[in-house]
Amino acid sequence: MARYRGPRLRIIRRLGELPGLTNKSTIRMNPPGEHGSTKKQGKLSQYGLRLQEKQKLRYHFGLTEKQLMNYVKQAKAMKGPTGELLLALLEMRLDNIIFRLGFVPTIAAARQLISHGHILVNQQKVDIASYQCQPKDIISVKDKRQSKQLINNYLTDSTNQKTIPVHLSLNGEYLVGIVNNLVDPQFLGLNVNELLIVEYYSRKI
Repeated sequence: MARYRGPRLRIIRRLGELPGLTNKSTIRMNPPGEHGSTKKQGKLSQYGLRLQEKQKLRYHFGLTEKQLMNYVKQAKAMKGPTGELLLALLEMRLDNIIFRLGFVPTIAAARQLISHGHILVNQQKVDIASYQCQPKDIISVKDKRQSKQLINNYLTDSTNQKTIPVHLSLNGEYLVGIVNNLVDPQFLGLNVNELLIVEYYSRKI
């Protein structure tokens, strides 16, 4: 399944708030579709609940189905709770780090910034959005006027202020972020039940 490029408000009406997908909101919280307003709530099957949680994760991080499944396989091969490890792997992606530092409004925007060569990791250009960041990595913006202006235009808007999670730190003046340590599960940026996601993939892997 390819990465989603359709209407984003339809997704948040179905799944709830997904800050990585869009910073827009809607007062129409009934499910999309002709019969959305009359659809009964709370009647999802166990499979439906697992699917819904999986979809939240996929749309928030902007992943294809294959990419998400590969992350689940990687988490299962590691020592520790698979669900927490899965979320930690996704949180430490470079595109998500850029988003969490507040450089961009969405993870999709972060991916575009990275692919266009505006981002440096430890003073080296990295144009792969899935790059796995590590503690002590220094994330900075290419020393070009266009690169810095793109981010400053967003940061100077007071309505776009984000709370920087504790595993990151930011020098807003120089547009430099530091990955202090691995992400703490209690500071993950999405309200999702990771156990249901692991259960969803348990028969597929």
